[in-house]
Amino acid sequence: MNQQPEEEVTVGVALPVPEPWGRQVWQARLGYGETSAEHIPTHVTLLPPTVTTVAAVEALLAHLEQVAAEHAPFQMVLRGTGTFRPVSDVVYLQIARGVSSCELLERAVRSGPVHRDLDFTYHPHVTVAHNLPHDVLDRAFEELADFSAEFSADRLVAYVHHGDEVWRPLVSFQLQGWR
Repeated sequence: MNQQPEEEVTVGVALPVPEPWGRQVWQARLGYGETSAEHIPTHVTLLPPTVTTVAAVEALLAHLEQVAAEHAPFQMVLRGTGTFRPVSDVVYLQIARGVSSCELLERAVRSGPVHRDLDFTYHPHVTVAHNLPHDVLDRAFEELADFSAEFSADRLVAYVHHGDEVWRPLVSFQLQGWR
């Protein structure tokens, strides 16, 4: 009997940046010409895009529910810009408060049933320009240097796409642990 290969899906897990800042950063990304950002909500990555099976997603969702139950909401402050250049052509908003909470969440998420090795050491951030011409990256770095936002990071979201690069929220989990 021939066994059908399992359907693959790409998943990602992130902390969303709430309104009005999420939309503001999203519009800035589009304004810099990053058309791929059209279907990417503004976020802090916890699990980068990872190809897995549909069956493994169910186990991941159960794992994320447990992670959310064990981690408390926390205050996050985004302030100023940073860059990964020359290693990677990325300009981002820096996390001035909440870095350690992001790191703990990222480790907990990646310790689950869907594993992905990282290309670089985890550094929580909010991307504002990626793989664009250097003059555009420089402009993004300068124009958002005074950006500041403070909000409660209170949920993580599992996103999926099926090869079309359109990230769709699958499930949102409220962080419920004690502070």
